[in-house]
Amino acid sequence: MADVEIIATYELYNINRAKLEHLIHRIFAPARLEIEIKDRFGNPVVPREWFLVPLHAIQDAVTKIQDGSIVKYRFDPKSAKLLEQ
Repeated sequence: MADVEIIATYELYNINRAKLEHLIHRIFAPARLEIEIKDRFGNPVVPREWFLVPLHAIQDAVTKIQDGSIVKYRFDPKSAKLLEQ
């Protein structure tokens, strides 16, 4: 619903895209933006893919996805970083 500015890209290999998206949603769920906005027709929309996560936490998550250790971490919105469970 708005223009996007790409600030980083990552190459991941041998990963199922649907599972990767589900994993990212699960990890960053505590930082999901709870907002309702109107679309161009005035209908209310609740975005499910908007997260308040700093770039350093995303970079850390990508590294942990690559090495397989992401399953041992959760995102803490208060400290804005991944913490070991």
